[in-house]
Amino acid sequence: MRWIFLVVLALARPAPAFDHSHPGWNALLKKHVVVLDGGKASRLNYAAIAQERAALQGYLEGLSRAGEAEFQGWSRPEQMAFLINAYNAHAVEKVLTRYPNLKSIWDFGRFFANPFRDPFFSLFGARMSLDTIEHEILRKKYPDPRIHYAVNCASIGCPMLREEAYAGAHLEKQLEEQAERFLSDRTRNRLRDGRLEVSKIFDWFKEDFEPRDKYFQRYAGVLGLPPGASPPLVFLDYDWSLNDSRSSSPR
Repeated sequence: MRWIFLVVLALARPAPAFDHSHPGWNALLKKHVVVLDGGKASRLNYAAIAQERAALQGYLEGLSRAGEAEFQGWSRPEQMAFLINAYNAHAVEKVLTRYPNLKSIWDFGRFFANPFRDPFFSLFGARMSLDTIEHEILRKKYPDPRIHYAVNCASIGCPMLREEAYAGAHLEKQLEEQAERFLSDRTRNRLRDGRLEVSKIFDWFKEDFEPRDKYFQRYAGVLGLPPGASPPLVFLDYDWSLNDSRSSSPR
């Protein structure tokens, strides 16, 4: 009868609380993200993280075990950090399913097998896609334009993959730092010949940054904009090349 008692006791124990520091993902990022240009950009060492794919998959499995009721009990920053980390970690896992035989995440396909629309993972007991997290949950339920600086689409043109996990306790600071890093990157956002040349992100997601002239004035110092200036916008081409450290060049 003792074994029955032990089984009942084990089943009665509450599940361990979710660790909002995201230690598994944090450790992988700290080891394998290569920070460039004084912290304004990054690349990921996919070859190295592929050697620790079991650790990545273990982290993703931990995310999938979080229930909807548990999630709703967390603070808003904890929920946002969870979703951003889930997006970024699943994007890396998606790339690893074909790495090193791809040069862009679009190599999966733009129509069939679209990597952003493919429901290739589960959260809260439902099949989800990267687009579901970004557009249906984050942008709709947690409107904050800085989300665009945090989610990483495994591409050079995308705001950098942060070298640490997002955490609710530090999320405000992390998001603001990501905004300043991206907007200060002169390869993607710059004032030139009287025009403000900016990332295509500000065109694709125009509504998230409206009114854009006031939004850019908020970061005038970072962008190098004169106070009160509202120069015409030019949207730069987006580089969809894989953000692989193998393709990194001095910046």
